[in-house]
Amino acid sequence: MQDKICLTLPSLFSETLRKYSGYNAFAWVGQSPVTYLEVSIQIHALIGFLQKLDIKPQDKVAILSTNMPEWGIAFYAVTFMGAVAIPLLPDFSSSEIENILNHSETKALFISKGMLPKLMEVKADGLLTVIGIEDFSTIEHKGENVNFDPQSISINNYHVEEQQLAAIIYTSGTTGNPKGVMLSHKNIASNALQGKGVQPIDENDRFLSILPLSHTYENTLGLILPMISGSCVYYLGKPPTASVLLPALQEVKPTMMLTVPMIIEKIYRTSILPALKKHWYGRLLYKIPVMRQQLNVLAGKKLMQTFGGELKFFGIGGAKLDKKVEEFLREAKFPYAIGYGLTETAPLLAGVNPQTSRLQSTGPAVVWADLKINNPDKVTGEGEIWVKGPNVMKGYYKDPTLTAEVMSEDGWFKTGDLGVFDNDNYLYIKGRLKTIIIGANGENIYPEEIESMINNFQHVLESLVVEKKGKLVALVHFNQQEIEEKYHSLKDDVSNYVERKTEELEKELQHYINSRVNKFSRVQTVISQPKPFQKTPTQKIKRFLYT
Repeated sequence: MQDKICLTLPSLFSETLRKYSGYNAFAWVGQSPVTYLEVSIQIHALIGFLQKLDIKPQDKVAILSTNMPEWGIAFYAVTFMGAVAIPLLPDFSSSEIENILNHSETKALFISKGMLPKLMEVKADGLLTVIGIEDFSTIEHKGENVNFDPQSISINNYHVEEQQLAAIIYTSGTTGNPKGVMLSHKNIASNALQGKGVQPIDENDRFLSILPLSHTYENTLGLILPMISGSCVYYLGKPPTASVLLPALQEVKPTMMLTVPMIIEKIYRTSILPALKKHWYGRLLYKIPVMRQQLNVLAGKKLMQTFGGELKFFGIGGAKLDKKVEEFLREAKFPYAIGYGLTETAPLLAGVNPQTSRLQSTGPAVVWADLKINNPDKVTGEGEIWVKGPNVMKGYYKDPTLTAEVMSEDGWFKTGDLGVFDNDNYLYIKGRLKTIIIGANGENIYPEEIESMINNFQHVLESLVVEKKGKLVALVHFNQQEIEEKYHSLKDDVSNYVERKTEELEKELQHYINSRVNKFSRVQTVISQPKPFQKTPTQKIKRFLYT
């Protein structure tokens, strides 16, 4: 397949247009979709507009916008003409946006109306043009006045090479400052095809997009993958709160969704589990394995209906899924699937579909990717995951030193993740190399495993295990609202009670943890974290802020 297909984004789109021109491509929830032919016309009109704005191949064009059909059209127009897209996360601060625009030497910017206030504080001398993404209107242009014409066409024919730079993805990550990951056309195009090798997708599938398109997870697998399959992607238009998401699920009835663990973990802990254990007899029955499985099957059927009833693939990536939650999904026969990847690998490295999933595994390597455990432990088989493949990035933009640190001399990319393979080459992620805590006697302590246990304790929403002065400390964010609601009938002052109850929970939780872990993984202190932890776009806690 790799030999027969030109691995560039315009080439893949041309093939889609040949096969699926009349099929639906994009839509707002509640509105009629546009077809791939209509999208093609808009892309070429936008390319003609960018030409008049003096955008040339290799120029940098940023996109600062929430998800919408025009986001994809802008991304395609920029990359099809050989320019480089700079997707900016909507959660970036004004200072981060300023740094990225200057570092990348961005020449033009697409921006949605809601993001305009952030731009007021930004100083970027190289930024010559600002375009409203909703209607491609010119907000600012340092030059002759030019307006978008939906009837215009491209006056140039562009030839894009596979190794040509398509996008620079800046990510704050969880352990440091933003860095620009350079992804070529081949990186992104090959990874979309790798994703299709994990789960069959066709022109009858419907995606509901809820993760930011500026993150490579949603960009490759939620934009490019549906495009090469002739599928339609629906956008919410608002943040995916329950009041927005639930009616959208019933209307769209998606067959495909991409999510992060926190979404399904929150649904399980705040809706499913409380309903199953609402009454004393429910709590009793749930302790009996056979009855628990039957109750979970019933809960799974209700969950499927909540998601529209036609879901075939509920992809979970970006962080490790809690084991208890995954056990529920398996028993509930919910069509979940777990994948593993990084921004630097465009992103997918390993994955399964719902029919081939295994508990706590991300599955085998995707096609065309070689994964290996470097220098594995002789007893456990664990070690750092290294990869080679067409989806491995070109490097970090303007940072050859950092690039050299993560690339071996013979071309292997060092993921920084620790893992182990089973006998069937299914990969199991153990944790991040940078987050491992070394015990007093040299033992490896994986904080993610302790956190997974903590997060299943009553009233816990999220947690972080860190090392402070040689001791393990658990920072825990309790569900204060849940505690208040449980004891709202008390005549005593509720706020004082909640404070006392939280102190009791801290002691109970410490005993709960230490009775279930080995000696060197015992927690010395539990500290209540009053506010939610700060997170990345894929809802991973920014560890570096708390260590």
